[in-house]
Amino acid sequence: MRHFVLPRTVILSLLCVLTGLGGIPCAHSRPPQTQGQKLTLKNAEALALRNHPLLQAAAFDAQAANQITRQAKSAYYPTAIGSLTGAEAMSNSRVAAGALNNPLILDRYSNGLEVHQLITDFGRTSNLVASARLGAKAADQSAAQTAQDVLLAVNRAYYAVLRAQAVLRVAEETVKERQLLTDQVTTLEKNKLKSMLDVSFAQVNLAQAQLLLVQAQNDQKAADAQLAEALGLANPQPFDLEEEPQPAPPPPDPTDLIAQALQSRPDLASARLSHDAALRFARAERDLWMPTISAAGAAGLTPWYQAPLTDRYAAAGINVNIPIFNGFLFSARHQEANFRAQAADQATRDLADRVARDVRTAWLDAGTAYQRLDVTAQFLRQAALALDLAQGRYKLGLSSIVELSQAQLNLTQAQIADTGAKYDFQIQSAVLAYQTGQLH
Repeated sequence: MRHFVLPRTVILSLLCVLTGLGGIPCAHSRPPQTQGQKLTLKNAEALALRNHPLLQAAAFDAQAANQITRQAKSAYYPTAIGSLTGAEAMSNSRVAAGALNNPLILDRYSNGLEVHQLITDFGRTSNLVASARLGAKAADQSAAQTAQDVLLAVNRAYYAVLRAQAVLRVAEETVKERQLLTDQVTTLEKNKLKSMLDVSFAQVNLAQAQLLLVQAQNDQKAADAQLAEALGLANPQPFDLEEEPQPAPPPPDPTDLIAQALQSRPDLASARLSHDAALRFARAERDLWMPTISAAGAAGLTPWYQAPLTDRYAAAGINVNIPIFNGFLFSARHQEANFRAQAADQATRDLADRVARDVRTAWLDAGTAYQRLDVTAQFLRQAALALDLAQGRYKLGLSSIVELSQAQLNLTQAQIADTGAKYDFQIQSAVLAYQTGQLH
């Protein structure tokens, strides 16, 4: 009786069909995971604006700056001081040493009120108030810039978590597919249809996928921690992040974006206001040389007194202080304020130049990220096609496992690159909006 022996390639093909090696393995369902609170990007931004300590600190700084304005305006109002004074002197005693004064001391007890009112200092107080008011507005703009910083951090962290989750899914599917291939090749080697070299390559590829999975798991935990910090939370919390629509591509020319940034950036507005505040303070320091005219009044009762005092007193007067010489103190203060105003002007110019540079750089990065979307999509399509062909050739025994392993590696790289390109473009679009002061 004659036995019919099938060719080795046919046997291999049948085994591959039966075990699923002949095509791309079906995606395995992921194990159920604990679902966290659903979170959109807008909700994340609102949560950060409520919770983030940096933003709250900036708000307190702005409120403190507003109090400086009130301090400067206090010079417009009268000051009142209540006094209780009692004195008892030795008979026929006089104050004989010290500053020039009235040496006579009379026994008495009095209580009274003193009132002082500035009449005019020829512009110094008004300039101090204007400088403080401009400084408060600059602090408000600094708080707005801090809000922009927080929003950018939220956008970066939000998309970083989505990217880490997508890469983790790719890593999990890669491990499953390479584990399946390893099991199949091991079975074939036991049946003397494959060599130990094929098994070794399959195991190496599986180990690479497992390393990728370990790194992806770590990256996701790190991204979760970064998102928690951006939201102002003490500890990471499970969130179910929703995908955001792809933003529009950047414009072909950054000129309008630069003009928009120079007009809208809060930090640049704060720098301009700080410069204006420095100019008004320099004027206030110049006005130190102006006279100061003020009025003063005092009145009170003296229940216990010694002659020639009476049981009550009252007086009023006007005082004029005219600076004459103080060792060039006022001149030095005026020059210092002028130099600081000039330094603030140059710092504002430098910031404007850096804003223009940053906008242009962000525009270039966003454009490059947008172009990468098509390139990585084509890379993924070609890698998937190459894997199909490599699997077919390996199934028919026309190639070694090295070719199949390289095709699998290329597909994994393409999947990660395609995933990264999507979220990189969203991040770069957020950076561009931040640089133009339009991140809301």
